[in-house]
Amino acid sequence: MTKSFDFSPAAIAQLAHADVARALAEDVGTGDLTAGLIAPDQGASAHVLARENAVVCGQAWVQAAILALDPQAHIRWHVQDGGRCEANQVVFEVQGRAQALLTAERTALNFLQLLSAVATKTATYVAVVAGTRAAIVDTRKTLPGLRLAQKYAVRCGGGTNHRIGLYDAVLIKENHIAAAGGIAQVLQQAAKMAKEADFVEIEVETLEQLAQALDAGARMVLLDNMSVPHLHEAVRMNAAKANPAILEISGGVTLNGLRALAETGVDRISIGTLTKDVQATDYSMRFETLAGTPA
Repeated sequence: MTKSFDFSPAAIAQLAHADVARALAEDVGTGDLTAGLIAPDQGASAHVLARENAVVCGQAWVQAAILALDPQAHIRWHVQDGGRCEANQVVFEVQGRAQALLTAERTALNFLQLLSAVATKTATYVAVVAGTRAAIVDTRKTLPGLRLAQKYAVRCGGGTNHRIGLYDAVLIKENHIAAAGGIAQVLQQAAKMAKEADFVEIEVETLEQLAQALDAGARMVLLDNMSVPHLHEAVRMNAAKANPAILEISGGVTLNGLRALAETGVDRISIGTLTKDVQATDYSMRFETLAGTPA
Protein backbone atom coordinates (compact mmCIF):
# COMPACT_ATOMS: atom_id res chain seq x y z
CA MET A 1 0.00 0.00 0.00
CA THR A 2 2.91 2.37 0.66
CA LYS A 3 4.80 4.22 -2.05
CA SER A 4 7.67 5.42 0.14
CA PHE A 5 9.77 2.23 -0.11
CA ASP A 6 9.53 -0.27 -2.95
CA PHE A 7 11.13 -3.30 -1.23
CA SER A 8 12.75 -4.36 -4.52
CA PRO A 9 15.83 -6.63 -4.26
CA ALA A 10 18.10 -3.69 -5.08
CA ALA A 11 16.46 -1.50 -2.44
CA ILE A 12 16.69 -4.28 0.15
CA ALA A 13 20.38 -4.78 -0.63
CA GLN A 14 21.02 -1.07 -0.18
CA LEU A 15 19.04 -1.01 3.06
CA ALA A 16 20.92 -4.03 4.40
CA HIS A 17 24.26 -2.44 3.52
CA ALA A 18 23.40 0.68 5.53
CA ASP A 19 22.04 -1.29 8.51
CA VAL A 20 25.09 -3.55 8.58
CA ALA A 21 27.54 -0.65 8.31
CA ARG A 22 26.08 0.83 11.51
CA ALA A 23 26.05 -2.55 13.24
CA LEU A 24 29.66 -3.36 12.36
CA ALA A 25 30.83 0.08 13.47
CA GLU A 26 29.06 -0.50 16.79
CA ASP A 27 30.50 -4.00 17.29
CA VAL A 28 33.97 -3.88 15.75
CA GLY A 29 35.00 -0.32 16.59
CA THR A 30 38.79 -0.05 16.18
CA GLY A 31 39.17 -3.78 15.53
CA ASP A 32 38.25 -7.30 16.62
CA LEU A 33 40.87 -8.12 19.26
CA THR A 34 39.91 -11.78 19.50
CA ALA A 35 39.81 -12.50 15.77
CA GLY A 36 43.24 -10.89 15.61
CA LEU A 37 44.60 -14.05 17.25
CA ILE A 38 43.97 -15.88 13.94
CA ALA A 39 46.47 -15.59 11.07
CA PRO A 40 45.21 -13.12 8.41
CA ASP A 41 45.60 -15.66 5.61
CA GLN A 42 43.83 -18.51 7.42
CA GLY A 43 40.85 -19.86 5.47
CA ALA A 44 37.62 -21.13 6.94
CA SER A 45 34.50 -23.04 5.99
CA ALA A 46 31.37 -22.82 8.13
CA HIS A 47 27.64 -23.43 8.12
CA VAL A 48 24.73 -21.91 10.00
CA LEU A 49 22.10 -24.15 11.57
CA ALA A 50 18.58 -23.26 12.59
CA ARG A 51 17.93 -24.64 16.06
CA GLU A 52 14.15 -24.44 15.64
CA ASN A 53 11.48 -24.36 12.95
CA ALA A 54 11.27 -20.92 11.40
CA VAL A 55 10.53 -18.75 8.40
CA VAL A 56 13.94 -17.55 7.25
CA CYS A 57 14.54 -13.84 6.71
CA GLY A 58 17.68 -11.72 6.58
CA GLN A 59 19.67 -13.00 3.63
CA ALA A 60 20.72 -9.55 2.40
CA TRP A 61 21.89 -8.54 5.89
CA VAL A 62 23.93 -11.71 6.37
CA GLN A 63 25.60 -11.25 3.00
CA ALA A 64 26.28 -7.56 3.66
CA ALA A 65 27.94 -8.37 6.98
CA ILE A 66 30.19 -11.12 5.63
CA LEU A 67 31.09 -9.46 2.34
CA ALA A 68 31.89 -6.16 4.04
CA LEU A 69 34.77 -7.93 5.79
CA ASP A 70 35.67 -10.45 3.08
CA PRO A 71 34.47 -9.43 -0.41
CA GLN A 72 35.77 -12.75 -1.77
CA ALA A 73 33.74 -14.91 0.60
CA HIS A 74 31.38 -17.41 -1.00
CA ILE A 75 27.92 -17.88 0.54
CA ARG A 76 25.54 -20.64 -0.51
CA TRP A 77 21.97 -20.47 0.76
CA HIS A 78 19.89 -23.59 1.30
CA VAL A 79 16.76 -21.66 2.34
CA GLN A 80 15.75 -18.35 0.77
CA ASP A 81 13.96 -15.46 2.48
CA GLY A 82 10.35 -16.43 3.11
CA GLY A 83 11.17 -20.14 3.01
CA ARG A 84 10.66 -22.45 5.96
CA CYS A 85 13.44 -24.32 7.73
CA GLU A 86 13.27 -27.09 10.30
CA ALA A 87 15.24 -27.52 13.49
CA ASN A 88 18.87 -28.55 12.84
CA GLN A 89 18.62 -27.71 9.13
CA VAL A 90 21.57 -25.94 7.48
CA VAL A 91 20.37 -22.53 6.32
CA PHE A 92 23.55 -21.42 4.58
CA GLU A 93 27.21 -22.34 4.10
CA VAL A 94 30.11 -19.92 3.76
CA GLN A 95 33.76 -20.05 2.82
CA GLY A 96 36.24 -17.24 3.28
CA ARG A 97 38.88 -15.77 5.56
CA ALA A 98 38.60 -17.03 9.12
CA GLN A 99 39.17 -13.60 10.65
CA ALA A 100 36.38 -12.05 8.59
CA LEU A 101 33.89 -14.81 9.34
CA LEU A 102 34.60 -14.67 13.05
CA THR A 103 34.18 -10.90 13.14
CA ALA A 104 31.02 -10.89 11.01
CA GLU A 105 29.38 -13.83 12.79
CA ARG A 106 27.50 -11.98 15.54
CA THR A 107 26.31 -9.10 13.36
CA ALA A 108 25.12 -11.50 10.66
CA LEU A 109 23.30 -13.74 13.13
CA ASN A 110 21.79 -10.79 15.01
CA PHE A 111 19.99 -9.69 11.86
CA LEU A 112 19.09 -13.24 10.85
CA GLN A 113 17.62 -14.13 14.25
CA LEU A 114 15.60 -10.91 14.58
CA LEU A 115 14.19 -10.81 11.06
CA SER A 116 13.43 -14.54 11.02
CA ALA A 117 11.58 -14.10 14.32
CA VAL A 118 9.40 -11.36 12.84
CA ALA A 119 8.73 -13.38 9.68
CA THR A 120 7.93 -16.51 11.68
CA LYS A 121 5.56 -14.73 14.04
CA THR A 122 3.82 -13.03 11.14
CA ALA A 123 3.39 -16.36 9.34
CA THR A 124 1.77 -17.81 12.47
CA TYR A 125 -0.82 -15.02 12.54
CA VAL A 126 -1.39 -15.22 8.79
CA ALA A 127 -2.11 -18.95 9.05
CA VAL A 128 -4.78 -18.37 11.69
CA VAL A 129 -6.80 -16.01 9.45
CA ALA A 130 -6.44 -18.14 6.29
CA GLY A 131 -9.70 -18.36 4.38
CA THR A 132 -11.03 -15.02 5.63
CA ARG A 133 -10.68 -11.68 3.89
CA ALA A 134 -8.54 -10.23 6.70
CA ALA A 135 -4.94 -9.27 6.00
CA ILE A 136 -2.41 -9.26 8.84
CA VAL A 137 -0.83 -5.80 9.03
CA ASP A 138 2.15 -4.42 10.94
CA THR A 139 2.45 -1.09 12.80
CA ARG A 140 5.06 1.56 13.64
CA LYS A 141 5.96 -0.33 16.84
CA THR A 142 9.36 -1.30 15.50
CA LEU A 143 12.94 -1.21 16.78
CA PRO A 144 14.37 2.29 16.19
CA GLY A 145 16.56 2.30 13.10
CA LEU A 146 15.33 -1.11 11.90
CA ARG A 147 11.78 -0.28 10.79
CA LEU A 148 12.26 -1.05 7.10
CA ALA A 149 14.10 -4.27 7.88
CA GLN A 150 11.30 -5.43 10.16
CA LYS A 151 8.62 -4.43 7.68
CA TYR A 152 10.44 -6.45 5.03
CA ALA A 153 10.38 -9.40 7.44
CA VAL A 154 6.62 -9.00 7.87
CA ARG A 155 6.29 -9.33 4.09
CA CYS A 156 8.43 -12.46 4.11
CA GLY A 157 6.01 -13.93 6.65
CA GLY A 158 3.03 -13.23 4.41
CA GLY A 159 1.88 -10.06 6.16
CA THR A 160 1.07 -6.60 4.84
CA ASN A 161 2.74 -3.29 5.65
CA HIS A 162 0.87 -0.37 7.15
CA ARG A 163 2.33 3.10 6.65
CA ILE A 164 6.12 3.28 6.81
CA GLY A 165 6.15 6.42 8.96
CA LEU A 166 4.40 9.66 9.73
CA TYR A 167 5.31 11.07 6.30
CA ASP A 168 3.59 8.72 3.87
CA ALA A 169 0.04 8.27 5.17
CA VAL A 170 -2.47 9.86 7.53
CA LEU A 171 -3.79 8.05 10.60
CA ILE A 172 -6.17 10.27 12.55
CA LYS A 173 -6.51 9.29 16.21
CA GLU A 174 -8.65 10.55 19.07
CA ASN A 175 -6.33 13.41 19.99
CA HIS A 176 -6.24 14.60 16.36
CA ILE A 177 -10.04 14.49 16.28
CA ALA A 178 -10.32 16.46 19.54
CA ALA A 179 -7.81 19.07 18.40
CA ALA A 180 -9.53 19.51 15.03
CA GLY A 181 -13.01 19.85 16.53
CA GLY A 182 -14.63 16.60 15.43
CA ILE A 183 -14.64 13.70 12.98
CA ALA A 184 -16.19 15.55 10.05
CA GLN A 185 -13.91 18.54 10.54
CA VAL A 186 -10.70 16.55 10.70
CA LEU A 187 -11.63 14.50 7.60
CA GLN A 188 -12.35 17.70 5.69
CA GLN A 189 -8.96 19.05 6.71
CA ALA A 190 -7.26 15.82 5.67
CA ALA A 191 -8.89 15.99 2.24
CA LYS A 192 -7.36 19.44 1.76
CA MET A 193 -3.94 18.89 3.28
CA ALA A 194 -3.01 15.26 2.59
CA LYS A 195 -3.56 14.81 -1.13
CA GLU A 196 -0.13 13.17 -1.54
CA ALA A 197 -0.70 10.64 1.26
CA ASP A 198 -0.86 6.95 0.42
CA PHE A 199 -4.09 6.80 2.39
CA VAL A 200 -6.13 8.63 5.03
CA GLU A 201 -7.42 6.51 7.90
CA ILE A 202 -9.43 7.55 10.92
CA GLU A 203 -9.65 5.72 14.24
CA VAL A 204 -13.00 5.27 15.97
CA GLU A 205 -13.88 3.65 19.29
CA THR A 206 -17.68 3.38 19.07
CA LEU A 207 -20.34 2.55 16.51
CA GLU A 208 -21.62 6.10 16.78
CA GLN A 209 -18.21 7.44 15.80
CA LEU A 210 -18.08 4.93 12.93
CA ALA A 211 -21.42 6.23 11.62
CA GLN A 212 -20.08 9.79 11.76
CA ALA A 213 -16.90 8.81 9.93
CA LEU A 214 -18.76 6.92 7.20
CA ASP A 215 -21.23 9.79 6.75
CA ALA A 216 -18.27 12.17 6.43
CA GLY A 217 -16.85 10.09 3.59
CA ALA A 218 -14.12 8.13 5.38
CA ARG A 219 -12.46 5.66 3.03
CA MET A 220 -10.50 3.76 5.67
CA VAL A 221 -11.51 3.30 9.30
CA LEU A 222 -9.58 1.81 12.22
CA LEU A 223 -11.90 0.11 14.73
CA ASP A 224 -10.09 0.42 18.04
CA ASN A 225 -10.66 -2.16 20.78
CA MET A 226 -14.21 -3.03 19.75
CA SER A 227 -15.93 -6.20 20.95
CA VAL A 228 -16.69 -8.97 18.47
CA PRO A 229 -20.46 -8.20 18.46
CA HIS A 230 -19.72 -4.52 17.78
CA LEU A 231 -17.32 -5.50 15.01
CA HIS A 232 -20.03 -7.57 13.33
CA GLU A 233 -22.34 -4.55 13.51
CA ALA A 234 -19.59 -2.28 12.18
CA VAL A 235 -19.14 -4.53 9.15
CA ARG A 236 -22.91 -4.54 8.57
CA MET A 237 -23.08 -0.72 8.80
CA ASN A 238 -20.20 -0.33 6.39
CA ALA A 239 -21.60 -2.86 3.88
CA ALA A 240 -24.85 -0.88 3.74
CA LYS A 241 -23.00 2.08 2.27
CA ALA A 242 -22.91 2.58 -1.50
CA ASN A 243 -19.14 2.97 -1.33
CA PRO A 244 -17.91 0.96 1.70
CA ALA A 245 -14.72 1.88 3.49
CA ILE A 246 -11.79 -0.40 4.28
CA LEU A 247 -12.21 -1.59 7.87
CA GLU A 248 -9.23 -2.36 10.08
CA ILE A 249 -9.08 -3.75 13.61
CA SER A 250 -6.48 -2.69 16.14
CA GLY A 251 -5.89 -2.92 19.87
CA GLY A 252 -5.67 -5.90 22.18
CA VAL A 253 -5.36 -8.46 19.40
CA THR A 254 -4.13 -11.84 20.62
CA LEU A 255 -3.46 -15.07 18.80
CA ASN A 256 -6.20 -16.87 20.73
CA GLY A 257 -8.93 -14.44 19.68
CA LEU A 258 -7.60 -13.72 16.22
CA ARG A 259 -9.80 -16.07 14.21
CA ALA A 260 -12.99 -14.68 15.73
CA LEU A 261 -11.89 -11.16 14.82
CA ALA A 262 -11.08 -12.17 11.25
CA GLU A 263 -14.45 -13.90 10.84
CA THR A 264 -16.30 -10.64 11.51
CA GLY A 265 -15.54 -9.71 7.90
CA VAL A 266 -13.06 -6.87 8.42
CA ASP A 267 -10.40 -6.19 5.80
CA ARG A 268 -7.30 -5.78 7.95
CA ILE A 269 -6.02 -6.59 11.42
CA SER A 270 -3.02 -4.54 12.57
CA ILE A 271 -0.83 -6.09 15.25
CA GLY A 272 2.02 -4.31 17.01
CA THR A 273 3.36 -7.50 18.52
CA LEU A 274 4.58 -8.69 15.13
CA THR A 275 7.58 -6.39 15.48
CA LYS A 276 7.82 -5.31 19.11
CA ASP A 277 7.38 -8.56 21.05
CA VAL A 278 9.46 -11.14 19.23
CA GLN A 279 11.67 -13.94 20.51
CA ALA A 280 14.80 -14.29 18.43
CA THR A 281 15.06 -17.39 16.27
CA ASP A 282 17.93 -19.58 17.44
CA TYR A 283 20.74 -19.94 14.91
CA SER A 284 24.26 -21.23 15.38
CA MET A 285 27.39 -20.96 13.22
CA ARG A 286 29.79 -23.91 13.21
CA PHE A 287 33.24 -23.94 11.62
CA GLU A 288 33.87 -27.11 9.65
CA THR A 289 37.46 -26.72 8.46
CA LEU A 290 40.36 -24.35 8.82
CA ALA A 291 42.75 -24.93 5.97
CA GLY A 292 45.06 -22.46 4.32
CA THR A 293 44.36 -19.32 2.39
CA PRO A 294 40.82 -19.22 0.93
CA ALA A 295 40.59 -19.60 -2.84
